[in-house]
Amino acid sequence: MDVVVCVKQVPDTEQPIRVRPDGGGVEEQGLNWILNYYDEHAVEEALRVREKHGGTVTVVCVGPARATEALRTALAMGADEAVHVQDPALDGADHLGVARVLAETIRQLRYDLVLCGRLATDDNASVVGPALAEYLGLPQATAISRLDISDGVAAVEREVEGGVEVLQVPLPAVFTVERTINEPRYPTLPGIMKAKRKEIRTLGLRDLGLEPGQVGAEAARVRYSRFDPPPRREAGRVVTPDSPEEGARLIAQFLQETAKVL
Repeated sequence: MDVVVCVKQVPDTEQPIRVRPDGGGVEEQGLNWILNYYDEHAVEEALRVREKHGGTVTVVCVGPARATEALRTALAMGADEAVHVQDPALDGADHLGVARVLAETIRQLRYDLVLCGRLATDDNASVVGPALAEYLGLPQATAISRLDISDGVAAVEREVEGGVEVLQVPLPAVFTVERTINEPRYPTLPGIMKAKRKEIRTLGLRDLGLEPGQVGAEAARVRYSRFDPPPRREAGRVVTPDSPEEGARLIAQFLQETAKVL
């Protein structure tokens, strides 16, 4: 069972992230870049599939030179191979452009299953996985919380409002995974040392038979016009009612006249 996992490098959301004064993006200096949390779970699930069914795990990333570190993290977890698509012409590419690049990359690989994180924590778009399935012409299921494979068919579960949806999906297929699907393993010291020595295959658009006008900024259907930090929270209002009844009256008055939710 050969599994391909699509990963992304994102800023660590546990640290403060500042918007540049010109609103053109976030201030990258001093940022800690990490493997996207959801993609960690996708890598972990791929490793579990390999442990149960044999085969290989290949991680693929589209991004600048620094994104190599995200691939190294996946290799340290236990992935067998890594492919990095890096091309200056991809600056300004939107989610559909990235999905098309991933699709053309995956066509060059052996695969029975393609896994992605449900979303990337830097934009929360949840677009690349479904778009990738469309470009590859494969069946898909999104936000899965359980995966079982038998006789070329994947049984997956999706947590939906009020219950769990169970699907039978023929392979090959594309799945995006929820963080509830598993608990990712920590890279071991031998795994980290081995990952440092592994070769990462690097590709450009020409290697994929693509032109900048097909997937770069020129082809983008979505462009970010400006970034703004969230508004500062106003100080809360403190009241000291003389009785519970008075407190209830003040709360109801606030909800009706100020918050306007009643």
